[in-house]
Amino acid sequence: MTTLTPILTKNWDQADSFTRAGYEREGGYKALRTAFGMEPDEIVQAVKDSGLRGRGGAGFPTGMKWGFLPPSSPNPRYLVVNADESEPGTCKDIPLMLANPHVLIEGVIISSYAIKSNHAFIYVRGEVLHVIRRLQQAVAEAYEAGYLGKDILGSGYDLDVVVHSGAGAYICGEETALLDSLEGFRGQPRLKPPFPAVAGLYGGPTVINNVESIASVPSIVGNGADWFASMGTEKSQGFGIFSLSGHVTRPGQYEAPLGITLRELLDMAGGVRAGHRLKFWTPGGSSTPIFTDEHLDVPLDFESVGAAGSMLGTRALQIFDETTCVVRAVLRWSEFYAHESCGKCTPCREGTYWYKQMLKRLEAGQGEEKDLETLLDLSDNILGRSFCALGDGATSPVVSSIKLFRDEYLQHFEQGGCPFDPSKSTLWGGAK
Repeated sequence: MTTLTPILTKNWDQADSFTRAGYEREGGYKALRTAFGMEPDEIVQAVKDSGLRGRGGAGFPTGMKWGFLPPSSPNPRYLVVNADESEPGTCKDIPLMLANPHVLIEGVIISSYAIKSNHAFIYVRGEVLHVIRRLQQAVAEAYEAGYLGKDILGSGYDLDVVVHSGAGAYICGEETALLDSLEGFRGQPRLKPPFPAVAGLYGGPTVINNVESIASVPSIVGNGADWFASMGTEKSQGFGIFSLSGHVTRPGQYEAPLGITLRELLDMAGGVRAGHRLKFWTPGGSSTPIFTDEHLDVPLDFESVGAAGSMLGTRALQIFDETTCVVRAVLRWSEFYAHESCGKCTPCREGTYWYKQMLKRLEAGQGEEKDLETLLDLSDNILGRSFCALGDGATSPVVSSIKLFRDEYLQHFEQGGCPFDPSKSTLWGGAK
């Protein structure tokens, strides 16, 4: 498992990787021609056989999701790409679209053809204007080359793609809130059922997939389902982009088979920053329960991470060394969730607000041990009771940090304040 698999990232070091010419030089759009020689249902079956699971966090089988579309409907079918990447620590879709937008566009065309859709949307968060412009340029290049529009490559298949800019709300990463935003409404999650596959965008059957999921489709069609399935583990097949950030020597994106461990990734990244040791880390972004150095050898696949008590999520590996106050880190994450809660349901709206208030006091050394039980009780009233997964995700760092670092919470009470110097965890303050 120590070998990287540069597939989506293989041309990131090329100066023109984001252009159509640069992409075609590396074999781009060959898989599209292969796809047009197949029946749509054959492509859906190939994606099922490959074992590709959603790369946006939930890990639901992609081909199975496509298969949920009803065989007939009076409304058009739509493909929507969720490019609203905003989970703290997650940094894979944005650099992918920036460095290699055409692999996403080729994936959109093949996926749309497979599900028999003639309209596709790429929903990008509004803050990343440079990415939006690059995607728009790539879409224009694809139209110019005849990869989009009418009768693509003489196949008789038509497809139009729209790059849609969101307003920068974390909640719009939730697929039904994304659909509301795309339709011009305030982004809030919808009640399910009906599920998007039956009644999604504009009431039509809709498939919503993450950027990395759709970008993986060309390599599956071009190389075969068996090729993709040969990587990873038995139930978590294929490769993925692992984002390492924080107190690591060489932060960045590492594309590797699922099942690789943090220990192996850290070896490739030069380890934890010099003179320090690993204290805790997130396996899938801030909405997943935290791990410690005891979990260095947990295989990073959906099943193994779940069995160890967390979630693989978006493979956002945030690394924290011993200079970091876990209470302060959890407070910062909780402030984010309180700010980004859409307010539609009481458990999340009120729960994240009280998380923020209580953790502020605890981090300042005010309170007592029974407040920790109040936090856990509050978490029980959020988990499984909120309208969407934002509330559930907000409980993860709180509950896991109290479980793993209860003594550190108590130190704040005993000393009447935080025992850590925040400057020591900074780049300039942590040097030795």
